[in-house]
Amino acid sequence: MQTISRRLARESFPRPAIYSLKSLYPISDQYYGAYDRRYASTLATRGVGHLVRKGTGGRSSVSGIVATVFGATGFLGRYLVQELAKMGSQVLVPFRGSEDAPRHLKLMGDLGQIVPMKYNPRDEDSIKAVMAKANVVINLIGREYETRNYSFEVVNHHMAEQLAKISKEHGGIMRFIQLSCLGASESSPSRMLQAKAAAEESILRELPEATILRPAVMLGTEDRLLNPWAQFAKKYNFLPLIGNGSTKIQPVYVADVASAVVAALKDDGSSMGKVYELGGPDVYTLHQLAELMYEVIREWPHYVNVPFPIAKAISMPRELLLNKVPFPLPTPSIFNLDLIHALSSDKLVSQDALTFNDLGIVPHKVKGYPIEFLIQYRKGGPNYGSTVSERVTPESYP
Repeated sequence: MQTISRRLARESFPRPAIYSLKSLYPISDQYYGAYDRRYASTLATRGVGHLVRKGTGGRSSVSGIVATVFGATGFLGRYLVQELAKMGSQVLVPFRGSEDAPRHLKLMGDLGQIVPMKYNPRDEDSIKAVMAKANVVINLIGREYETRNYSFEVVNHHMAEQLAKISKEHGGIMRFIQLSCLGASESSPSRMLQAKAAAEESILRELPEATILRPAVMLGTEDRLLNPWAQFAKKYNFLPLIGNGSTKIQPVYVADVASAVVAALKDDGSSMGKVYELGGPDVYTLHQLAELMYEVIREWPHYVNVPFPIAKAISMPRELLLNKVPFPLPTPSIFNLDLIHALSSDKLVSQDALTFNDLGIVPHKVKGYPIEFLIQYRKGGPNYGSTVSERVTPESYP
């Protein structure tokens, strides 16, 4: 009889569903855009600060932000997901390919905060599915090289334009943030920068309240500048400097860019409809940055000057064969034709541009913690070689 009573009790009072997003974070339907005319055509005119629901602001809190972060499995993505999770936001992570791609992100938030969702970037219905319960969309999708399946225009422009259109139709997206590139311009010799500029124009046409962030070259543990340099220098004992390394850049620590995204998301709406250029506090030539890299890995610097015409000639075969061979070609690193075009001119923050200061952020200096990851390239381990202060120069020999 007791067994029968317990069974009847369970059937009379069924367990609540625990797998839906609303059961994990009970946000009102109005923030999903359901039956609310306020979000019928465009973004909200204020920030998301009023969405905070409960908690002290840590990982176990509920901020009320449900952010779909496209491109979260990339370089910047892991830092941004970390920042969002720390404030108790729920992060929807669209991914394609292997299910292992977003696995490292799930550890960054409390149970149920990081939700990987498989999608197809060419299937509009799958994009709508990963955005259905979101009230914030952040687009980090971008690529500095082409493949047989995805061109610069598709990845950097058309996908961003599609996300903006779907966000507008969604009705409940309160903030849209687009990550572009410093130097994006329709007149740039780089096709990637041309596509980024076209994406900005398309997004602002669809969503005038969107926020555009233009970070400079980002440095960090998984970066695509110092890592290839150090690997090349360690393997071949020299580093090719394109154009004698005279191009000026303003590198920025990747974690500062992630903080800027969160700062723009949390404000009262003052960043909506604006474009920010995010550069580090110091300006380096490529040669000076290479010198800094050699100091950290404790190796004697050896350079080979590669003029721009020769560098373009070395990079050209991949571009010519890309769509003519039946197999994928290797990913370019140093000799990337479009990157060479991009580095043919200086990439610095404009004088009248909105910057980190307007978002209340003081960016890190590059020399120091942001490039400490380079110690992994020291031949004998982290403690190999002399320190910078003890370093002997050829001029000091008797």
